[in-house]
Amino acid sequence: MAYAQTSPFSLDTEPTENTEHQGDAAGAQQLAWLTAQSKAAADNSKSHLLILCFALVNIIAVGLLGAAYQQGLVDRVLTADKTYISVAIFVVFLAGLVVCARRVWETSHDLEQVQTFDPLRQSHATTYLASLRGRAGDSRALLASSLRMKLTHRIAVVRNVANALVLLGLIGTVVGFIIALSGVDPEQASDVSAITPMVSTLIEGMSTALYTTLVGAILNVWLMVNYQLLAAGTVKLITALVEFGESNGRA
Repeated sequence: MAYAQTSPFSLDTEPTENTEHQGDAAGAQQLAWLTAQSKAAADNSKSHLLILCFALVNIIAVGLLGAAYQQGLVDRVLTADKTYISVAIFVVFLAGLVVCARRVWETSHDLEQVQTFDPLRQSHATTYLASLRGRAGDSRALLASSLRMKLTHRIAVVRNVANALVLLGLIGTVVGFIIALSGVDPEQASDVSAITPMVSTLIEGMSTALYTTLVGAILNVWLMVNYQLLAAGTVKLITALVEFGESNGRA
């Protein structure tokens, strides 16, 4: 009777090779999983970086404002400005800062939703991805432009408020000059007793003009720094959404 000849190594070699291949595949999968987790953690920290920068900038600014208050500079402005235009400028600034804070939170939240995409959760990513399905290249470019305009328009109100602070400061300048010139009477310039009230009115008007201009300029710079942070975050959001749509919306 003939026996089939088999290699003495045939029974041991194949299981060993399969085990090695399985071990390599498992190691590769584990490495890929760890890489994905670390990338997700890094992206998640980047999404909160906008809020951290916003908080840091405003903490520093509030600290400088507190130092100015301790030096009596704030009281000096409030005392010198009888028209309360400086107070109105500060109220408008606070409104703009609140809107900016809300837009910063929304932008950071939208970035997080792109980086941790969940198709079952309503977001800019799901809406944009759904609108890209089955569209040609030209149509996709138009959608990207529309998205860019929409997100840019969302933050434009902060820039408009910042520009309004400068305009209010200029209005205060004009009002201050009007007050200063209203007390000047050339016909009574030779009267010594009339000079004192004219000088007092002139100083009051000039104080209003200068302090309102200063307050408007400082608060404009403060709000514009926040706006630049918000604009940078919006650019990152637009880029992330467009790249996400191009990577996942071709089906």
